[in-house]
Amino acid sequence: MRIRPGIIATVFDLAYLTLTTNLLLVLGCLPLLAVALTTDTTRSWPLLALLAPLCAPALCGVFAVFAAYTDDRSTTVASTFARTWRASFRRASQLGALTTGVLVVLGVDARAAWGHSVGAVAIPLLATAAVLTTAAALLALAVLAELPTARLRDALRVSLYQAVRHWPLTLLSLVVLVLLQTVFASRPAVALGLAAAPLLYVVWANSRFALRSVLRPTAGRSVATGH
Repeated sequence: MRIRPGIIATVFDLAYLTLTTNLLLVLGCLPLLAVALTTDTTRSWPLLALLAPLCAPALCGVFAVFAAYTDDRSTTVASTFARTWRASFRRASQLGALTTGVLVVLGVDARAAWGHSVGAVAIPLLATAAVLTTAAALLALAVLAELPTARLRDALRVSLYQAVRHWPLTLLSLVVLVLLQTVFASRPAVALGLAAAPLLYVVWANSRFALRSVLRPTAGRSVATGH
């Protein structure tokens, strides 16, 4: 049975896209990864929280690579990533800092409530707030990946609404992120070298579907821009 040249080309394109995207993601998150891999994260978490916002522009770049390949079969991975990273850096970093700050506050509050009677009510509420914060941030990064000049406030408002509206997709994305974190904790090389791009593609695809009314080709005016 002959294998058509088009199939072989697609396989090579996907392999190149996966490996290159993983490499660029590692470079974009290098400070965070260096601390996470060389320290006890239970003690270095404040430093990790400070470095985490630097990963947000890298995730925007990854999402832009996925969008370019899905729409146009573009394999200009490095240039697409770099262009989106530069264009989204300010807003994505602000989003990352905001999200990290909220999650840290929620985590500290949950730790303080643990073991107390108020925890029975407070902890589920705090956990729900953390899930919604993470979900809205993921969708907002997908918005910024394709509309880098979108106002952060508008992107977050739309993302929170769509995350709740499409909660099954949101839940799947969060499960995939937990899976990626689990693989990273046990096999960092496998997570960063192979698993990151395919798993993040699932997260991006879910986010884009949830945001399809905002990110359709003619929807440049669906999210207000900063200009």
